[in-house]
Amino acid sequence: MRIASQLAKVLGLGLAVSASGACRDSSASNRDDPHDPHDPHEPHAAPASASAEVKDVVLPGVDTSPMTPRERHMWSSLVTRLLAPCPAVPVPVAQCVQEKRPCGACAQAAKWMARAVRDGASPDQIQRAYKERFDPAGVKALPVDGSPTKGPDDAPVTIVEFADFECPHCREAVGQIDAVLAAHPDKVRLVYKTYTLPFHVHGEPAARAAMAAGAQGKFWEMEHLLFERQQHLEDADLKSYAQMLKLDVARWKADMDSPRVKERVAHDRALGEELVLKGTPTIYVNGRELDVEEGESLDDRVAGELGLSALDAPPAPSASSSPAPPAAKSP
Repeated sequence: MRIASQLAKVLGLGLAVSASGACRDSSASNRDDPHDPHDPHEPHAAPASASAEVKDVVLPGVDTSPMTPRERHMWSSLVTRLLAPCPAVPVPVAQCVQEKRPCGACAQAAKWMARAVRDGASPDQIQRAYKERFDPAGVKALPVDGSPTKGPDDAPVTIVEFADFECPHCREAVGQIDAVLAAHPDKVRLVYKTYTLPFHVHGEPAARAAMAAGAQGKFWEMEHLLFERQQHLEDADLKSYAQMLKLDVARWKADMDSPRVKERVAHDRALGEELVLKGTPTIYVNGRELDVEEGESLDDRVAGELGLSALDAPPAPSASSSPAPPAAKSP
């Protein structure tokens, strides 16, 4: 589970982790966590003495029935002590949920802590992992700088996806992302970054083929086509896709082999390495990584960023891998 993965990474725990939700890069290194759970200056926590006084709480949308009495009290203490993930909402998570404060991530944080408690983590362990997962200071500033984008530039939510055209999990993510964009057409922007894993030999040429198509305004059409026909990414296949999209094939081929396109792909790769990506797809929503391995819903995360509850958010259309609408930008 992804929570187990976070706890293992932050704390060095010997937990078995399943990686079924992404194509993994076994060469990616782990990072040591510098934070001390006993440091009184660590953000997002009230004094530890407050936990002895807390009563068990009930929060809408959080099922605590599988918990033991001890687990329920531990969880109640955590959601009553740890502050909401939104800097503008300086109240504990439980109060944020109960009072329906304008921080959609509060309910998500409460559910996350419930899973962590059920996974057997200690309060200190959960507090440290919570900081990594929800601390506003952990938001990453990801550059757009010429990457293909779809959606308004001033959208309140920006999704940045690092994807590999040969990764089956990236193919599965296409329909989910399209559905979220369709559900929030004026409020979400998608930014595409290519990140080919070393064992996917066709991923890098496919990435250059898509970027070259973008030079003729057809990045997203090519992106969808490449994922739809993921088993056929040889050079001849790529050329046939350019013909299908009615591109100027000679120009497309020249762009595909140009230093500009190669530098674009290399630039995205370098950014992914700087972020220490472990696999694809890696998706950031407003600078914070989505827990794809835990099965976290992209739609729920986006709704939370927009300050919507699950009941307030419009239903996402059926996921589809067909080419996206033409309202897109390419480099």
